[in-house]
Amino acid sequence: MQNFRNYYEILGVARDSSIDEIKKAYRKLARQYHPDLNPGNKAAEEKFKDLSEAYEVLGDTTKRSQYDQFGNFWKRPGFQGGSKGGRPWSKSSSPSGDVDFGEYRNFNDFVDQLLNRGNTTTTATPPPSRPPSRPPQPDPYRPGTTKTSYTVPSTPPPRATRRDAEARLTVPLEKAYSGGRERIRLEDGRSLEVNMPAGMVTGQKIRLKGQGVAGGDLYLKIEVSPHPFFKLEGADVVCQLPITPSEAALGGAIEVPTLDGLVKMTIPGGVRSGQRLRLANKGYIATEDERGDQIVEIQIVVPKDLSAEERDLYEKLRRLESFDPRANLPI
Repeated sequence: MQNFRNYYEILGVARDSSIDEIKKAYRKLARQYHPDLNPGNKAAEEKFKDLSEAYEVLGDTTKRSQYDQFGNFWKRPGFQGGSKGGRPWSKSSSPSGDVDFGEYRNFNDFVDQLLNRGNTTTTATPPPSRPPSRPPQPDPYRPGTTKTSYTVPSTPPPRATRRDAEARLTVPLEKAYSGGRERIRLEDGRSLEVNMPAGMVTGQKIRLKGQGVAGGDLYLKIEVSPHPFFKLEGADVVCQLPITPSEAALGGAIEVPTLDGLVKMTIPGGVRSGQRLRLANKGYIATEDERGDQIVEIQIVVPKDLSAEERDLYEKLRRLESFDPRANLPI
């Protein structure tokens, strides 16, 4: 029987496969050969039709049992190829006695009957629900023939391909330093609560499991926005600290802003503008147990507007001071 179709081979499953295994194999292949995913590909379209037919039979225990009985006996002498003029088998030839395989001249007739599909080449009467004036429908399984009725098993819509996605997230330096839970809004309108790690840096990626396309992962690419006072140099935090001329001359303890808040730092007397002082372990997070330092660059700032009393004191200081910064010019 040349038109016999081995549905087990079409689905790529063993004959003793469970219904769940058959369903899993069908869904996998249906997604691969679905016409929506293979536009214009006739071979894929035909393959999809064969898969659908195979699943409709093997996915139903009753139909599968009859198909297995038919498959076990179709090669016997007198039945293979069918007989154009008679019935090579009698009802007693069927293994169970419930189905008379001799009624079917070929495999297609058997499948049409099994799936309740009527073919216009037979004397089957169109279903009452179909208007008599409606023209016969083409048979998608046998090109060039038509049918009065047929059914096609429902096919689950193709699932979108799981894919990772990436989004940019700009965070202020203080938040990048401290981390913690933060609610963010993505460009696609979604709002997510994210537990961000401490010590984030520009270019770092944070993985959000299952938040990408069709169950993929979402990667947040971090960009730390510039800070008006602090600047990162590796794991060190650099800042420029303005002081007055009297603080520079006399030295003493002053408060310095850090990422942890204000801390006291003692500056030496006679400190120069541009001189760098170091606050140990007050920088950025380098590793879980290590931090960089904070580098404090001194900037001596001269006041522009003086009160009368301040001006008088500066006049007295100028008369009293012995320091001449131009004494040793290299000229």
